[in-house]
Amino acid sequence: MKTSPLLSAALASLTALLTAGAARAHVVLDQPAAPAGSSYRASFRIGHGCDGAATRVVVVTLPEGLRGAKPMPKPGWTLTTTRRPLAVPYDSHGKTIADELAEVRWTANTPADQLQDDWFDEFVLRAVLPAEPGELWFSVRQLCTRGEWNWAERPSAETPKPRAPAVKLTVQPAVAGDKPHH
Repeated sequence: MKTSPLLSAALASLTALLTAGAARAHVVLDQPAAPAGSSYRASFRIGHGCDGAATRVVVVTLPEGLRGAKPMPKPGWTLTTTRRPLAVPYDSHGKTIADELAEVRWTANTPADQLQDDWFDEFVLRAVLPAEPGELWFSVRQLCTRGEWNWAERPSAETPKPRAPAVKLTVQPAVAGDKPHH
């Protein structure tokens, strides 16, 4: 079957676009945008290992400004957290909150629990987003049985498409009528 030059060019462009997107999007959020002040479920999708090696540890560093962050345990993985002091404590349900979650680490308990290179999985946490719109950047370290990825690079004028991009969440203006949860 003969295809027209226009169809061939369109197919080539589509293939290049899909391949380029897949090559860059290694750790992504299921919901890359959410309203300011809302309760947000961050589901970090790990799409591959390290050059064929299985993932044994996933470490998410949270940006400042999230409130009440709580990670979701995963069967077969040990969950550990690190906290940091807040510059300005706040009240939540009658209790003064003086620190916040800074880092979440999931570590596979056994080699059988590791995330194989041919598979994908999600690592989840929940938090209340800041009241103001803007961008939040999460760094995600992926340690494998051989090698690692540090998804922490932000786009810049010099590097608009980083090789190992940090995970971006766009905090949108709050929806009219919604009451933020503090």
